Amino acid sequence: MLDRPYRSGVVVIAEAGVNHNGQPEMAFALVEAAARAGADIVKFQTFQAASLVTPDAPKAAYQQRATGAQESQLAMLQRLELPAALHRELMAHAQRQGLRFLSTAFDEASLHLLVDELGLSLLKIPSGELTNAPFLLQHARTGAELIVSTGMATLSEVELALGVIAFGRVAGAQERPGLAAFQDAYASPEGQAALRQGVTLLHCTSDYPAAPEQVNLRAMDTLRAAFGLPVGYSDHTLGIEVTLAAVARGACLIEKHLTLDRTLPGPDHAASLEPDEMAALVRGVRTIEACLGDGIKRPQPGEAATAGVARKSLVARVPIAAGQPLGPEQVAVMRPGTGMPPVRYWDVMGRAASRDYQPGELLDE
Repeated sequence: MLDRPYRSGVVVIAEAGVNHNGQPEMAFALVEAAARAGADIVKFQTFQAASLVTPDAPKAAYQQRATGAQESQLAMLQRLELPAALHRELMAHAQRQGLRFLSTAFDEASLHLLVDELGLSLLKIPSGELTNAPFLLQHARTGAELIVSTGMATLSEVELALGVIAFGRVAGAQERPGLAAFQDAYASPEGQAALRQGVTLLHCTSDYPAAPEQVNLRAMDTLRAAFGLPVGYSDHTLGIEVTLAAVARGACLIEKHLTLDRTLPGPDHAASLEPDEMAALVRGVRTIEACLGDGIKRPQPGEAATAGVARKSLVARVPIAAGQPLGPEQVAVMRPGTGMPPVRYWDVMGRAASRDYQPGELLDE
């Protein structure tokens, strides 16, 4: 279960990602914007571009739209690398701001930096690495709590990824990794327990921006039912409506990209929220979180006064003398609701009035 060091309830990750454009001052400003917005976690991306992509790897279509097709993906990512020393400074700055620092590793050296040098005990596995079994295994063997994003994935691919993680958690150092071993680890009680103790799944649509009709929020229910794990939502749609809908549907964690200015050059700015929008999102999340309640249908404290006004009671329709038989001509159902409830109507029919009543007076038979 995801550790929530700053609040109980829905965890909000402000995804700074690469929206710092390689500029340290912008990275620090993103941390401050995330804190002002009320986020719980600020997250960056950690990679060594030369270890991540080949020189001729193409850009994604959304990256081409944002940064042009002439520059290679490698060159773009090289401009967006964060030095190790800057990671330490950003983490310290986040902690001073009351935020938890998080980053996503995209290669082995970056994972080593986050875990062994920075001491992170929570890691995010991005959607693009879900099928990278060796890298999943490395994450699992760190012992850190894992947030696993599932964009582009089928249910069977998610299950296989969880099998790799389960193997990494419970297998001995001498056990050989492999498909059968992963399946066995996933099926074992020990593997299932390890997953429940330290894995959160994120539903995600890996398009930037993602069209609302391709979000499929009901897949959150499918993931929850299939794997019995906490499920959150990583949102790439424009605006905040879909993220709020995910919270209302039970997301335990939400992630949304943050930028200082959506018009800045760079691959992710256009699909990100500006600081005021992120603050509005957090306020909306907290409102929805508060209004969801515990699911027990019962009167709320604020309804007590309303019930006395809005509900009805048995009242005298006409003057009634003591001993007079009560019938439909003598008894009406009217507001307020502070007397005999209308369900007693049939009980008093034919009964002799115990006292005199004036029209409109509440019966107390």
